[in-house]
Amino acid sequence: MYIATLLTDPAAPTLDPALVESLRNAWGGGAVQWLAPDEAAEFALPDMPGNRWDVWADLQGMGADLVVHPAANRRKKILLADMDSTMIRQECIDELAEEAGVGDRVREITARAMRGELDFDGSLLERVALLRGLDESVIPHVIETRIEPMPGAQTLLATMRANGGYSALVSGGFTAFTDRVASMLGFDENHANDLLVENGKLTGDVRRPILGREAKVSALERISTRLGVTEDDVLAVGDGANDLGMLHRAGMGVALHAKPAVAATCDIRINHGDLTALLYLQGYSRSEFAG
Repeated sequence: MYIATLLTDPAAPTLDPALVESLRNAWGGGAVQWLAPDEAAEFALPDMPGNRWDVWADLQGMGADLVVHPAANRRKKILLADMDSTMIRQECIDELAEEAGVGDRVREITARAMRGELDFDGSLLERVALLRGLDESVIPHVIETRIEPMPGAQTLLATMRANGGYSALVSGGFTAFTDRVASMLGFDENHANDLLVENGKLTGDVRRPILGREAKVSALERISTRLGVTEDDVLAVGDGANDLGMLHRAGMGVALHAKPAVAATCDIRINHGDLTALLYLQGYSRSEFAG
């Protein structure tokens, strides 16, 4: 059995009931369940539709996301999340680069790395080197003035925690940011790279080993083993090429507003909804949201 979930942007909910019913009829689905009026709905299916990606493409043009996924084991026990452009709106290294006066150069490298055009480790070292000499005090300033949670982040964390879920923030960014973001949003643990500092200034380097794509997969394996659950019990979310390993390994891997080359390799693509989409995919209705 499968579940077809349709959803749209909660800030401008425009999911047409007639559209949902039409698709249900075309696919021979079960009764439509509305998880939130005009925002999210689902129905059961006996088989995976052969034309799902054609329908998905049509719905994208209407501002709606479509996900068809297994009905079994929908509610996940672990949330494994990327930070930059996933749990927060920004890329932290880009914001530091703005303060250092090298914003355009670093943003270009970041964009190429997230599209998978550059080796992550090498591109990180190249970008961090451009921050050499930046005063350490800039970090808390950037956090206070530039960093914003992604819409739905706090609701996602609070709802999964209220239902016994465990959450880990695993970022290719920096612990100076993940520590604060994890505390702000309610993550149980966080992992990232350590920026090296001498005499109150960034040295332009990070501590080895670098936390990149393989480290995120290792975190998935380590945390699920420690908590005594399977990888199928893990919900992973990210947007960049360095997230692909964990997105492919997790029981539910969500490409959230991801780079096209990244999204193209994932079965679950959210381009219109916010982070509450991850709750709808697990079968939560808006009335069950916490926080």
